Amino acid sequence: MKLAAKISLGLFSIASVISLLALSKKPDYKKPVQPKIQAAILLDVSGSMDGLIEQAKAQLWNMVNTMGKAKCTGDVAPQIEIALYEYGRTTNDANAGYVKKINDFISDLDSLSQNLFSLKTNGGDEYCGQVIYSSLKELQWDAAPENYKVIFIAGNEDFLQGNIQYTQSCKEAKQKGVIVNTIYCGDKMQGIAEHWNLAGECGNGSYTNINQNTKEEEISTPYDSMIYVMNNKLNGTYITYGYAGVTYQAKQGSMDAANTTMSKEAGMKRIKAKSSGKVYQNAHWDLVDANANGDFNFKTLDKKNLPDSLKNKNEEELKKFIAIKSKERSAIQNEITTLNTQRDAYIATEKAKNAAAINNSPTLETEVEKIIKEQARRFNMRIE
Repeated sequence: MKLAAKISLGLFSIASVISLLALSKKPDYKKPVQPKIQAAILLDVSGSMDGLIEQAKAQLWNMVNTMGKAKCTGDVAPQIEIALYEYGRTTNDANAGYVKKINDFISDLDSLSQNLFSLKTNGGDEYCGQVIYSSLKELQWDAAPENYKVIFIAGNEDFLQGNIQYTQSCKEAKQKGVIVNTIYCGDKMQGIAEHWNLAGECGNGSYTNINQNTKEEEISTPYDSMIYVMNNKLNGTYITYGYAGVTYQAKQGSMDAANTTMSKEAGMKRIKAKSSGKVYQNAHWDLVDANANGDFNFKTLDKKNLPDSLKNKNEEELKKFIAIKSKERSAIQNEITTLNTQRDAYIATEKAKNAAAINNSPTLETEVEKIIKEQARRFNMRIE
């Protein structure tokens, strides 16, 4: 065989082998990108806003429950991140427009709830343009176009106070793809007279009003005590790790108590949120959630921070124990979901019987839920 022919045949054989190897290689399936819902809550904490703060504490759980129902392309659930600002407190920095960031975007709902409970009212100047602008410049807004990025600002008094006008804030919001929704605490026409409709219009968002002093109707049901019992069992499935694990677990219990003490509905809606692993996620201190994420490195786990009963277990024994707790948690969460479905149906029936006596005034909770459901559709997110 001539040398040229041998070389040609050799090259053909190598190419064939490469082709076969390429065909036999498993396709590289990429994990679907998880879109985000990023929400910044901006609350007026001036002297007349005690009712607003109370509503905000309770509406948090309805907000995250509503967001938790969102489904994106491929049935992917979005990651939920919430930031919190206060404005209108005289003790805050005057140079910053009496605005204070309470927390950045976080998914730690216990810490967020604790921050809401820490808010206190104190008379001052309410600079709406300033707090919107500050939240847009200071927070890490994700640039991906599929993310639903939204601001809810609630308060009263004239919207045009302060050195930074709403037009400057709206320009920044449009550049970042952030929707601005304004919620006036008081009469709707008074809110328009005080210019609260302007930022909603320019930010591609909405303007609405609420009665900040309205309290949600509470209806006792046959399912309440069972839900409380199941919540206690749910708390027993958490396995602390890390130097702050025990502290976070204590916070979980204290926020259960704080919300339930404030109102039964707030407590119940918190438990409903806890029954969803997509909404209530504590991988930063709980081994069950951390392991469920699939990338937890047991080799780096410092066992001295584990509960005493787990400190001497090897990796395999620890994983088996976590698997048991994970299965137990799923069963409890499913039971809570079933009980809540029955409870919601019972309440709907009772409300229908007493429709004339029910106070249907809009609240922060009802308006935020309505806005989220409408706006999420713009980002191909379905909320059923």
